[in-house]
Amino acid sequence: MNKNEESASSSSDDELRPEYDLTTLKGGVRGKYLERFRAGTNLALLAPEVRRAFPTDEAVNEALRTLMHSDPA
Repeated sequence: MNKNEESASSSSDDELRPEYDLTTLKGGVRGKYLERFRAGTNLALLAPEVRRAFPTDEAVNEALRTLMHSDPA
């Protein structure tokens, strides 16, 4: 680690590094691609107890497929 890297890592995480020019960073739009991201994402956050019961993606998919094919009550 060189001297510049040491000083950068010791500064606060919410400050821009000196090499970034704020004048070129103007005009950004927060969340500009959020809807596009959500449209292409099909992730679900599992509760810890569910993840323990179904530790792999395949286990979750198999359980959901079984549920899909069961007769509605």
